[in-house]
Formats: sequence, structure tokens, C-alpha cells
Amino acid sequence: MSTPSPTKSRSLLSILAPHPPRPPQEVNSRAGRNVPAAVMTAAVLLGLVGLSLAYKIEVFVGLVTVFVLAGLWEIAGAFLARNIRIPLIPLLPGGAGMMLATWAWGIEHGLIVFLVSAAVSLLWRTYMTADNALTDAIAGVFALAWIGVFAMFAVGLAALSQGALAVAALVLLPVASDTGGWLAGITFGKHPIAPSISPKKSWEGFAGSVAGALLAAFITVWFGLGLPWYAAVIIGAVTPIFATAGDFAESLLKRDLGVKDMGSIFPGHGGVLDRVDSLLFCAPILYVILTYGFGLN
Repeated sequence: MSTPSPTKSRSLLSILAPHPPRPPQEVNSRAGRNVPAAVMTAAVLLGLVGLSLAYKIEVFVGLVTVFVLAGLWEIAGAFLARNIRIPLIPLLPGGAGMMLATWAWGIEHGLIVFLVSAAVSLLWRTYMTADNALTDAIAGVFALAWIGVFAMFAVGLAALSQGALAVAALVLLPVASDTGGWLAGITFGKHPIAPSISPKKSWEGFAGSVAGALLAAFITVWFGLGLPWYAAVIIGAVTPIFATAGDFAESLLKRDLGVKDMGSIFPGHGGVLDRVDSLLFCAPILYVILTYGFGLN
């Protein structure tokens, strides 16, 4: 059997922006979660968010920025499974700039930074004239849109007059939705929603997600933020839809890339994106409902 031909010489981008040390693990149906480690990791993450909100809201913004940078680095490793190299050099400062611009001047300015970063990424990767340059550049813009743009709305929530409570709602709603869905799913789950995408997601589990989200919404939105009871009902009903969409979207991406997890930074949980997929999808809709729907500013 003939040996593969040597790869072409590495571009300047390969030297300046090496990819993460290793791609995520390949899909393995026998692989399972380390439940004690997963519980401890979740507790630590929630503790970090809680402490950042209690100490100073700017700390939370910094935490989101770190998560965005880690997520971009992580998704670069996942794309390696399909031999796609996203241009990290313009993407990383672009992601950080989006968070800072949103915090300082609002969502609109964060979107401007995104558009500039996307254009620079396209030009940067095309200028390298390597194989698959257009595919790599488009994948990079996709990564920045998915991680950076969605995360901007979490920063936008933090910038509101009741920012700490709004962020608490953002964090607790998906957690309650996931917990309710998990409990109902393992107890009553019989009818899968989309077995080809995520066979463990059932309609019974989704009902539990709605129940959990409604409970969290009444605590955070009605009691915490002081909004009308029907605001809690709307948010509690909508959150599980977007949280489930986030789960499905990442499941589809991981399946297409042929990886089990986006990363392995969190014991028992996988990577950053494996932990915040639901939260990322919930942030924009929560921001829109609170600001445009109920006038929170």
C-alpha cells in the first residue's frame, strides 16, 4: 500500500496560530459521562457566575469574554476533524472586541465589530492562499457568529439597569429547563423528538423542561425582576424551545464533524461549548423579550 504524499509546506498562519493541542475525541457510543465530575463541574461554574454577579458585574463580562475566546479556540479544534482551519488570529481579538463594545456602547456597536471582524477574517484567510481558504474563512465567520454574536446578548443583559438579575435569569432558566427535562426524560421518556439527531430527547422530557423553566421564570422574572406574571409565563414557555434548539444545533454540528464533544476542559462535561449551547441560544430571545417586550433598560 502506498504511503500518503507529504503535506504542503505550512503557511504563515500555521506558524502564528497553531491549533489546539489535539482535536476532540471521535464519537464513541460506549463513552459516558463521569457523573460526579459533571456535578462538581456544574457547581463550580455556577459558583463562578454567582460570585462574579455578587462582586461586580464587570467580572461577569470578563468571564463571558474568556468563555468566548475558549469557545473559538475549542471550535477550531473541532473543525480540524474535517481539515478546516479557521483564522484564529483575527477571530480571537474580534470576539473580545465584540464583548467590550457591547458592554461599553450597546448591542449595535458589538454587531459593527462583528462585521469588521468577519470581513478581516475573510481577507486574512484568503490572503494566505492556502488550500480550502474560502471554506476556512466561511467556517471562521460562522464560528464568530454562533459564539460571539449570541454571547453579546448575555453581555447586553448584564448592561441593563437590573443586569445582575437579568443574567441570573439567563443562567438559571436553561439550568432549570435542562434539569426538568432530564428528570422527566429518565422517568417518563418514551417518545423521542428527533431520534436521528438526539435520541435521548423525548417529548416527555420537553414537558419537564417547560415545567422547570416556568418555575425558574416565576422566581427570576416575576419575583426577581418584578415584571408581570405573564412575562414569566412567556419566558418560561419560550426558553425550553430555544434551549432544545441549542442542544440540537450543537448535536448536528458534532455529528457532521464526527466528534463526541467540542472539547475536554471540563471534567464530565466536555468543553465550553458543550456547557453553554443552551445558554447561547436563550440569550438573544431573553434580551429581546425583556428589552423590547417589557421595556427593561
